[in-house]
Amino acid sequence: MRVAVIGAGVAGLTCALELAERGAKVEVLERHHELAAAGCSWFAGGMLAPWCELESATPLVEELGGESISWWRERFPGTVANGTLVVAHGRDLAELQQFARRTTRFEELDGEALAELEPELAGRFSRGLYFRSEAHLDPRAALAALVGRLGELSVAIRFGVKAQGPLTAGRAVIDCTGLAAREVLNDLRGVKGEMLLLRLPELSLRRPVRMLHPRLPVYIVPRGDGVYMVGASMIESDEATRISARSMLELLSAAYALHPAFGEAEILEIGTGVRPAFADNLPRIRRVAEVLYVNGLYRHGFLLAPALARRAAQMLLDGRHFPEVTDEDSRQRRLA
Repeated sequence: MRVAVIGAGVAGLTCALELAERGAKVEVLERHHELAAAGCSWFAGGMLAPWCELESATPLVEELGGESISWWRERFPGTVANGTLVVAHGRDLAELQQFARRTTRFEELDGEALAELEPELAGRFSRGLYFRSEAHLDPRAALAALVGRLGELSVAIRFGVKAQGPLTAGRAVIDCTGLAAREVLNDLRGVKGEMLLLRLPELSLRRPVRMLHPRLPVYIVPRGDGVYMVGASMIESDEATRISARSMLELLSAAYALHPAFGEAEILEIGTGVRPAFADNLPRIRRVAEVLYVNGLYRHGFLLAPALARRAAQMLLDGRHFPEVTDEDSRQRRLA
């Protein structure tokens, strides 16, 4: 089968790889001129944390995300599988208790055990939750690795093209264009995320740390070589061109609250990305006319993309049916 995949973000590249690995003749079409501009994937956190996400997500995210961790570990050697740490300062321990009630597959840590896990945080927190089975990756390195693997499978990626007419004629089409598909998927909305990249070689955190706070929970993800990604915000907005001064101050303040050494960090980059989401914040695979749309990954792009890609490939090549990711099962999805 010949397939055109539209969009070179994480959803499009994982779909292309699943199809190519199964023998389909695939071409990826991307309207932007380079990978760095190909959507919100470039500014993702890269946390593969399905059990942490149960704090605000449904079991479907846990199911798909757990499946995706093994996919990344098999295909991207840079996947770091040493868990996620969740902490809170003494005045916010009620937030930690609430987080524990809503999630699963964690170990409760006292201050001593927490210090053994992350020595840099010794004496700063008295309690924590350790999600041992979770993982993380550098999204930009992962995207580059996917492109490299697709090249090995003779999959062409054409940048700076619009997927119209002759470019898709005679081929099955999978659309992974996020908010750009809103003309067809008119129930999509934008959710903006804001992030900072900081360099602080003096600090050595080994795994993502989520620090809970009633107003602004923050996550800090190590990217290696003393670089950390700091993110938190989820703003109902289609505006992707700027980060507000308040958001930047809050992100920096939260990083400083995790460890004062961040007060001396070098700011490498400030970024924003608008993630596509449906009303229930759950993903969909929809067939509209002759096009299969993979969309609505919300803030879970790298976590959910492989599982959705696997299902999209099976739907296209094998005629399989997956009601859990279609609107047919929407009532159960809402109640889950």
